[in-house]
Amino acid sequence: MIAHLQGKLVEKNPTEVVIDCGGVGYHVNISLHTFSLIPNADFIKLYTHLQIKEDAHTLYGFVEKSEREIFRMLISVSGIGAGIARTMLSSIEPKQIINAIASGDVGVIQSIKGIGNKTAQRVILDLKEKVLKLYDLDEVSVVQNNTNRDEALSALEVLGFVRKTSEKVVEKIVKEDPEATVETIIKKALKSL
Repeated sequence: MIAHLQGKLVEKNPTEVVIDCGGVGYHVNISLHTFSLIPNADFIKLYTHLQIKEDAHTLYGFVEKSEREIFRMLISVSGIGAGIARTMLSSIEPKQIINAIASGDVGVIQSIKGIGNKTAQRVILDLKEKVLKLYDLDEVSVVQNNTNRDEALSALEVLGFVRKTSEKVVEKIVKEDPEATVETIIKKALKSL
């Protein structure tokens, strides 16, 4: 019903924004991912998803159309409501969610607060084919990269490096050399950290 909002940014918090559109202030729930992408400008545009329930009409906003599509895919899964979908998009990057679903990596999905093993498996079971088709991913390479990446990150964490910092460095290494072994990723990461 409401595809997007464009207007003056009145309030900005990590979980919500208020956008003034022609004198009407819209309260929009956002993820931390969207929060980090909102420009420091007076006027913004957010793609929206309107959820209508008996007791509330709730707007969810996204800077990127792709994040909105992922959100919609997630809420289509039984047991995943809008709140959990927003938590998922706040906890890890949308790209990581897509890769985890495509590669069947239950651990990544389960690492998100509020997601148990059964729910993580259901997300992968329900969305894997859709994600592989929609994002034109090659299942095998995603699995291998993801495993090497995750092992390298775990090793760096054990060595005492902060996961957030390590993730950025490892992502860059994997992007440059998708076939990199765990050892190669760790060696290159240690030079950069």
